[in-house]
Amino acid sequence: MLTKKQISEIREHLENAQRPIFFFDNDQDGLCSFLLLQRYLGRGKGVPVKSFPELIPDYFRKITELNADYVFILDKPVVSQEFFKMAREINIPIVWIDHHPTQQKIPKFVNYYLGEEPVTALCYEITQRKEDLWLAVIGCISDKFFPSFYSEFKKKYPDLSVDTKNAFDVFYKSKIGRITRILGFSLKDRITNVINMLRFLIKAKTPYEILEESNETYLMHKRFEHIDKKYQKLMQKAKENVKKSDKILFFQYSGDLSISSDLANELSYIFPKKTIVVIYVAGIKANISIRGKDVGKLISKAVKGLKEASGGGHKEAVGAQVRVEDLEKFKENFEKLVG
Repeated sequence: MLTKKQISEIREHLENAQRPIFFFDNDQDGLCSFLLLQRYLGRGKGVPVKSFPELIPDYFRKITELNADYVFILDKPVVSQEFFKMAREINIPIVWIDHHPTQQKIPKFVNYYLGEEPVTALCYEITQRKEDLWLAVIGCISDKFFPSFYSEFKKKYPDLSVDTKNAFDVFYKSKIGRITRILGFSLKDRITNVINMLRFLIKAKTPYEILEESNETYLMHKRFEHIDKKYQKLMQKAKENVKKSDKILFFQYSGDLSISSDLANELSYIFPKKTIVVIYVAGIKANISIRGKDVGKLISKAVKGLKEASGGGHKEAVGAQVRVEDLEKFKENFEKLVG
């Protein structure tokens, strides 16, 4: 949770921003965080950040292109020092709201706010717009967080809900969960289609507008169906790799679709007693999504000594990136750590 003072400060920053730019992580938590703040303020442009795990300097040009006077960074665990340096040179204010503990040095001019809940939950604390309750739920359950306001949502939208206190029950078994998955896969579309989706979501009044196929949502549904077919095939292959005796489920794949995080989430839901490691190989790099008990404590040790490797995240959900040539060493390190 944010303190009353922090909430007041962030609201003041928002009010001072006439042409804000919101850089948000390319997932549902980042997306909904942006939507909550933009809809509260009524102005500003959103830019989904696909670089992992860092907000890299390449994105800085968007500030100039959009003539922004304020920068908001949402749900990004790391920001390039070069990005900060460039911002300092043009004297543009930065507000960074996140829930990933960071070890990087944060410049004094950056207004940094760290919470424990998903950034969507933090942004809903700030905005408190009841008409955006559904967006707050979407962002939270996508991050495996069951929000205190779910009961309020359930009363308002009983047909979109399920009776549970488990975030992933909502995600995989309800209609609001289906909407969440539609948005997640739609973020993986071409940038033109993503921009059109953002314009639509800024104006959408209810979740039903997303669930129903229309001229405005046709491409979102089409994209979801396209990716979901590939996703289900990969899920089936991953399940075939499961051995009851193994503590760790390793699943590796390649191709044109980076959905390791989505796969890892569902596999951890289906096999809660196993540590899940999903590896997506693209070129010379491998993106790795890990789910399991206390994996947050293990990831830095697993990548230690591996050239150009990185890793971090939460207590039970982390991501890493290693060179393909170091994959076997990474697996060996991780197996030893898990025991």
